[in-house]
Amino acid sequence: MKIVIPGGTGQIGQILARVFEKEGHEVVILTRRDDANIMGRPVVWDGQTVGDWVEELEGAKVVINLAGRRVHCRYNAKNREEIMRSRVDSTRVIGQAIARASNPPRLWLQASTATIYAHRYDAANDEVSGIIGGNEKNSLGTWHFSVEVAKAWERAFNEASLPQTRKVLLRSALTVSPDDGGFFDILLGLVRHGLGGRMGNGRQFVSWIHDVDFVAAISWLIANEGFTGIVNVASPNPIRNTEFMRILREAWGTPIGLVTSGWILTVGTFLMRTEKELVLKSRRVVPGRLLQAGFQFKFPDWEDAARDLCARWRCHHPTQ
Repeated sequence: MKIVIPGGTGQIGQILARVFEKEGHEVVILTRRDDANIMGRPVVWDGQTVGDWVEELEGAKVVINLAGRRVHCRYNAKNREEIMRSRVDSTRVIGQAIARASNPPRLWLQASTATIYAHRYDAANDEVSGIIGGNEKNSLGTWHFSVEVAKAWERAFNEASLPQTRKVLLRSALTVSPDDGGFFDILLGLVRHGLGGRMGNGRQFVSWIHDVDFVAAISWLIANEGFTGIVNVASPNPIRNTEFMRILREAWGTPIGLVTSGWILTVGTFLMRTEKELVLKSRRVVPGRLLQAGFQFKFPDWEDAARDLCARWRCHHPTQ
């Protein structure tokens, strides 16, 4: 089948492209720059206007829109504008392009984020009872911005009326893989240098999904043609940051890790060119609809996932 992935040059897109190409599918990557050094066939677009790239949608089985500026940055005014505009504009123009197609894709999988849910410790957020964030007391302004981005992103998707195309909205947790530059790679770097202790008070829940399960969930959503609407793409077992980091240290074989809090956390996130939200917001998200539908996770628990990821990271970096 033909799979079109707008914004597919990033970590998630390349994970999907790698697997889909291995399975024999045709993968087209819509990218702002022509890059031959990626998995998938690159087709240039600007992410804002309908152009020649719309021809790639004709007869495609699925569009998986991952387009949007990376949020792994400082939230200054310029970056905020680019984060918001890149997501909303690309989603809107994909809807326009599908509407014009004579043989439109049968499925549109649209990236969103589990960050849309409220910062909370008391209960998990599923698709039915989950609380949308933005009104939490004592939370940071950057957290509110992330929720507003997610709302605008989803609103642009929901505004597209496409009777011939099934639509699924992916509220994804952090995808962990051994790929360079990803969330797991950054965390493991802290562990390897003795900085892998709890972050902040350690009470916050970490929601995550192993890359194998992420790909399997996408494939499952493609195959199950009756499935539409919002889906939480996350492990069924989020755990507190204290335990998350302890298990990662044990999987790597590092006995201790410096607690990251106060000024150390401020300096650390600044040097990482990211915001505290990435590590301090309690993302307690569970995949209620996937579990109800019978989807089976290969790595539902962090212990097994961490051991697998550490072993694969070592294979990719044999001299480290």
